[in-house]
Amino acid sequence: MSNGQWYPPEWPARIRALASGELAAVTPRRAATVMLLRDEPSGAEGPGPAVHMLRRRTSMAFAGGAYAYPGGGVDPRDDDHLVEWAGPSLETWAERLGVDTVTEAQAIICAAVRETYEEAGVLLAGPTPGTVVTDTTGAGWEADREALVARELSFAGFLDRRGLVLRSDLLGAWARWITPAFEPRRYDTWFFVAALPEGQRTRNASTEADRTVWIRPVDATDRYDRGELLMMPPTVATLRALSPYGTAAEALEGADSQDLAPVLAEARMEGEELVLSWPGHDEFTKHVSSAPAAFTPTAAPGPAPATADDGSSGTEGGTV
Repeated sequence: MSNGQWYPPEWPARIRALASGELAAVTPRRAATVMLLRDEPSGAEGPGPAVHMLRRRTSMAFAGGAYAYPGGGVDPRDDDHLVEWAGPSLETWAERLGVDTVTEAQAIICAAVRETYEEAGVLLAGPTPGTVVTDTTGAGWEADREALVARELSFAGFLDRRGLVLRSDLLGAWARWITPAFEPRRYDTWFFVAALPEGQRTRNASTEADRTVWIRPVDATDRYDRGELLMMPPTVATLRALSPYGTAAEALEGADSQDLAPVLAEARMEGEELVLSWPGHDEFTKHVSSAPAAFTPTAAPGPAPATADDGSSGTEGGTV
């Protein structure tokens, strides 16, 4: 492989199985992921903000060793309780995200903010519409974070318990990718951008990551191009889209101009080759020999577990 694109060897067999009817497509689960940005100090090498990324443990069955952002599945409990809200209205968010109802929009935004807190320790919420908490350390905060991870507590319930206002104005919707139909676990994932709030610091709070880094998008994609960093197509595409921006604030301002049309991989046969492509992203196209390969169907997976050992966090909700 000339670059660091993650490409599982079982994909060709799964694609053929889907085409032949041996494999049934799973309905995607909604998810959200956040590209957390911070401006580098003056004198730092190169322009542009750095993005917070984590590396999935190499032992993970899905995308082990790949670099990605904090993220995970939507909690249905977050769409049936209106939370204290700052920023664009839920109606505005529903239109921007391309969903039918305000409750769906709220649940997606809640997922983005919750996962950033669960996996990076950063909370985009505050006691008033114009503030953000500056310290989430201490036994009480950690107990609440662990309860969120275990899904013993909904994020809406957490905000109520703490008397916090969700700062949706600190988020910008950036992209939307859907896991290919031949994958056993599928996610319809919204990508967001946010700036690290003043006074807060990131930490590796994810059990799925063995390290975290702050890295400029252009440096990350350069290392991907050289085959030094393993990443999935959505990660690379969003990093490339971030590269032109000089500051975190500029990236947030640029979010409104980003296209949120869903990106879904397509597979087709061209002569003796199977071609896998992502519309609008030619660099990820793969040509694979069409020689038959064994496919062993497995039991259809049940609902994706709320806690993420299945590729739902740190991998943009499992998107590939």
